[in-house]
Amino acid sequence: MDTLKIFDGGSNPELTLAICRALNEEPGRSQNIRFANGEFCPIIEESIRGLDVFVVQTACEPVDSHLVSLLILIDALRRASAERITAVIPNFFYGRQEKKTRGREPISAKLIANLITTAGVDRALVVDLHSASTMGFFDIPVDHLYAIPILARYLQGLNIPDPVVVAPDAGGMNRARALAQILNAPLAILEKERTGTNKVKIHQLIGDVRNKTSILVDDIIDTAGPLTEGIRFLESQGGRDFYACATHALLSGPACDRLRESPIREIIVTDSVPIPPERRLENMKILSLAELMASAIERIHQHESVSTLFAGYPAI
Repeated sequence: MDTLKIFDGGSNPELTLAICRALNEEPGRSQNIRFANGEFCPIIEESIRGLDVFVVQTACEPVDSHLVSLLILIDALRRASAERITAVIPNFFYGRQEKKTRGREPISAKLIANLITTAGVDRALVVDLHSASTMGFFDIPVDHLYAIPILARYLQGLNIPDPVVVAPDAGGMNRARALAQILNAPLAILEKERTGTNKVKIHQLIGDVRNKTSILVDDIIDTAGPLTEGIRFLESQGGRDFYACATHALLSGPACDRLRESPIREIIVTDSVPIPPERRLENMKILSLAELMASAIERIHQHESVSTLFAGYPAI
């Protein structure tokens, strides 16, 4: 694959290196200069003329800075005559702002899709979008990967007794149903109402968790307020033991304190965003997306099907 080159955008270098190792490739050489006033200027330090280039950048703190860095790096790669550029975005920027929920509100995910396309990418590779409909915001091909098989394999190895998979809301039902089918477990759904930013009120539970081990699965853990509130409600409904799974562990603000105080036996997440040491809890298991993303990159480079990665798994 001598025409393949992978560049790191600076947000999650450990994941980029792991992807490169899985592909037996060296990361692209670039120097990320930041001027005294904070402006970003990447310098590509090798010829990429005619190459198939992948640039890895994820949405994590500081989100806006990493977004602008991605756009400028894409521009630099395009001006360096890359044959094709794929934006590899494990956690999509502004992915939760994909619809209007009240008047005079932006649809930021659409704007981000426009910006990335205008910057010069030819396609995008993403993992567990908050809403799959976000793919429709792009006018370029988008390959959507899912972490459920990775989470499911780990959970299967735990031999959890009497599991029930719980969706945090109706919007997460497809993800939870897929996990439940893989684990051959029943499905339950929480009915909740958002009362503010990262605040929810749970009205009822559809399904039975009494004396069972609840596995609550979501795409994102941000402040962990909705997650821990859901765990408390499941406990009140007779839940016996609790696991939490999510792809994107943002762990913002009070998240770690809330998770420490919650009766969760294990928190299972991926490395879609970097998790600093101070946020790595004792009961947290971090699974890597590197092998999955490397396989997808290889298939894209070889003009092969990416969807075959999920052959045999339930539709999500």
